[in-house]
Amino acid sequence: MGLNLSTMTEAEVVRIMREHLEGLFPRDCPNCNRRFATLREYLLVTKHLGPAMPYDADLGDWNPLRPVGTMTYAGCPCGATLALSSEGMPLPVLWSLLNWARIETQRRHLTPQELLNYLRDEICKQVLAAPDQADT
Repeated sequence: MGLNLSTMTEAEVVRIMREHLEGLFPRDCPNCNRRFATLREYLLVTKHLGPAMPYDADLGDWNPLRPVGTMTYAGCPCGATLALSSEGMPLPVLWSLLNWARIETQRRHLTPQELLNYLRDEICKQVLAAPDQADT
């Protein structure tokens, strides 16, 4: 998949981010050992804690060689804070996403955090609207 910055659409950005997040599962809570088999299950069971954090974008580093990353936090029913991050995303993909975000924050007059929260909400809507694989 070649990423062309000038032609990346919001739908492609959401797809890339969603695929990355879905690839982080299964995942276990380090506190209670609850297993979240899928991103969908994680979103159904946990609650967002605060805004998503686009650390590199907030630092104005749109092509980080050592990315701090992007994080979104959620509360497990046991009370533990869980995090999903951009860690492990290939640098060229991360750079393409960050540069798309740089352009879109200017175009939409949003902060990086506002744009990331919007994208997080779009991914959540998609994932939760999809039928549960266990039901099919």
